Amino acid sequence: MITPVSSRDANFKADINWRYLWLISGVAALGGLLFGWDWVVIGGAKPFFQRYFELTSQAQIGWANSCALVGCLVGAMVAGTLSDRFGRKRLLIISACLFAVTSVGNALATNFSIFIFWRMLGGVGIGLASNLSPMYIAEVAPAAMRGRLVSVNQLTIVIGVLAAQIINWSLVRGLPAGATDEFIRNSWFGQAGWRWMFGLTAVPAVFFFLGMLGVPESPRWLAKNHRPEQALAILTKIGGVAYGRAAMAEIQSTLAAGEIQRVQFRELLEPKIIRVLVLGVTLAVFQQWCGINVIFNYAEEIFKAAGYDIASVLSNIAWTGSVNLGFTFVALGTVDRLGRRPLMLFGAARLAVIYTIMGACYAHGMTGLPVLLLVLAAIACYSMSLAPVTWVVISEIFPNRIRGAAMSVAVCALWIACFILTYTFPILNATLGAAGTFWLYAVVCALGFVFILGKLPETKGKSLEELERELVD
Repeated sequence: MITPVSSRDANFKADINWRYLWLISGVAALGGLLFGWDWVVIGGAKPFFQRYFELTSQAQIGWANSCALVGCLVGAMVAGTLSDRFGRKRLLIISACLFAVTSVGNALATNFSIFIFWRMLGGVGIGLASNLSPMYIAEVAPAAMRGRLVSVNQLTIVIGVLAAQIINWSLVRGLPAGATDEFIRNSWFGQAGWRWMFGLTAVPAVFFFLGMLGVPESPRWLAKNHRPEQALAILTKIGGVAYGRAAMAEIQSTLAAGEIQRVQFRELLEPKIIRVLVLGVTLAVFQQWCGINVIFNYAEEIFKAAGYDIASVLSNIAWTGSVNLGFTFVALGTVDRLGRRPLMLFGAARLAVIYTIMGACYAHGMTGLPVLLLVLAAIACYSMSLAPVTWVVISEIFPNRIRGAAMSVAVCALWIACFILTYTFPILNATLGAAGTFWLYAVVCALGFVFILGKLPETKGKSLEELERELVD
């Protein structure tokens, strides 16, 4: 018989197999790398495929940039149900296949409709990976280091972002300054260069696929699906015999007797679940509506409004990726030490201030370096706070029994919010101007600060089962 032990005792007695834990977490986090790479590659390719496909209206441009989000939404919607039924590992393998196939499909697209089809299908892979990679890591990680390990997923996202930005820049760095639209459309850059940006995504996708073949299934999923021996074996390999027995007992204590594999979504409407679900959904939406993603997806418009040409824009994009990566390491070092709540409050408050100043710069015609520095400051704040910590929180606050379904709802909300943000930016920019648009984002960040201050509890250092008892029971 397994004797229950508190999670703190379990962590104290754990003899962590660090190499194994980092290996399986790192492989799962490759889903984040593909998520970041595939998501941001559009920003560098946009000036070229836009001219190749002769996109002229703001609606067409907005659709080209945001259509993948429809696929993201589909992927997020099915991720919870399918991963609860078939496991986290199998769905991550499917997402790897989607990344590989659709990147080649986009690279070979001969017309705008085919391009949109592959872009939307690729979005399904993003939706699956964005849901399942952090959830898988949270389910294998000991409580004391869960924040750091889940933040590794965000680290790989920004590595993917930076890799895509550097490749985009290297492929077009020979573009002459002041090149006309006609020159771009008829040159190698407009005919083939942007295709390589998409096609190269297949390389890390293959590594992700091969790596996922060798990682174990989530022990919490195995326990939930009546395979306790396999779950115990994996937990023991992660932290030793004492840790494995204690963690297994705690997991079993939170699972309803006779629980079946499939979770009905109506269970999420139970009064004790609604409060935590609203918390997760609101944080997911706020992570998008804080506005940072428009910088990655509409860098051309933002930097052109600040006086930069296309060649300079692509160089600036590489700077944004470098800052994004550097400050994600700050989050890795602080999320389990300072906690989730302080970092979230910091990010919301600082972004509200920075956006207010950015709006003032645009309103008074200030261009060049001041705007670039403010953009970099905004990305720095986001990458050390809202970007990684939101994924940590929504991967840990939901009960074991319904985590897949609840994560699916939260991530669906995230992608709906991202679609609205991405699709509306060209419209807002045309009607409110750059100044009014960033002032609007400042208001959203201020409201987000108020919500976090009043509703988000601290979750650091607690097992998933402890959090379930505190937030739900």
